Amino acid sequence: MHTDDFKRKLTVAFSADAVGYSRLMGDDETATVKTLEEYKQVMSDLILGHGGRVVDSTGDNLLGEFASVVDAVKCAVAVQNALRERNDGLCEQRRMLFRIGINLGDVIEKEGRIYGDGVNIAARLESLADPGGICVSKTVIDQIETKLPFSYEYLGKKRVKKHRKNHSLLQGAF
Repeated sequence: MHTDDFKRKLTVAFSADAVGYSRLMGDDETATVKTLEEYKQVMSDLILGHGGRVVDSTGDNLLGEFASVVDAVKCAVAVQNALRERNDGLCEQRRMLFRIGINLGDVIEKEGRIYGDGVNIAARLESLADPGGICVSKTVIDQIETKLPFSYEYLGKKRVKKHRKNHSLLQGAF
């Protein structure tokens, strides 16, 4: 692959994944797919409304991209609030919670897709978030700490899965 085929850029990766998706599918595939599609549409609309774009949406995962860390975090909070409201109308065992991870990092862009550590770290952060929660990297907190009125809990320096270096991680109380 020639380097002319892709470009590098600094971007904000937003990774969302449904919690307990396999269990939900095992219980009722039709209802799960219906809820998943509705919730992914809510997320997509909020991502676009906050100045981002949806990069990929396969299975129970959604990958978004933002130019602004502030916009990405505001969007994540709006997503969790909107999904919480929708879940209130469902019985507890049918509720679909999402974890969200956000990272500011260098990525490779090719044909509208993004690749690299910047994206992989966001996905790993998402897996560390509480159900219905948001986990962000220190690079994100460094950009928002004086701009947004949110609090967060320091989770410490951890090595994220399949990554060779430790990262400072924070769980948002957004």
